[in-house]
Amino acid sequence: MSSKTKIVVLHMKEIIYTTIFVVLGILLLVLLAFMFLGKGEKSASDDVKYVPGIYTSTVTIGSTDLEVEVSVDSSHINAIRFSNLDESITTMYPLVQPAIESIAEQIYETQSLENITFSEDNAYTSQVILNAIQDALEKAEVSE
Repeated sequence: MSSKTKIVVLHMKEIIYTTIFVVLGILLLVLLAFMFLGKGEKSASDDVKYVPGIYTSTVTIGSTDLEVEVSVDSSHINAIRFSNLDESITTMYPLVQPAIESIAEQIYETQSLENITFSEDNAYTSQVILNAIQDALEKAEVSE
């Protein structure tokens, strides 16, 4: 039997350093993969829908022109209101104020003009208000 036994001496310090470098190398590769292959991520410019500000649109009810004000920031609709709704209009057209409050509440929740529901009692009024809000939002949209 002439087998020669080889003895390998490993210093603990070398094992620790090697392990640390292997882990750091793997972390670097994973980080690079996320940075350059992250296709599903949105950048900050993708979230920008509107130019921040207050935009108006005019609605004619009877013989009075009412302005619908829509306040937006870069990605959200913040407020919708009539700017010159006086007592004579609310007396003559009592469904106007509840209609805009209902529509505005639905728009705040969904941040969209899609699938807005309204009662049959004020369908025409609600549609006119919805069209005015849509006109104001078209003015606010970011053009690319």
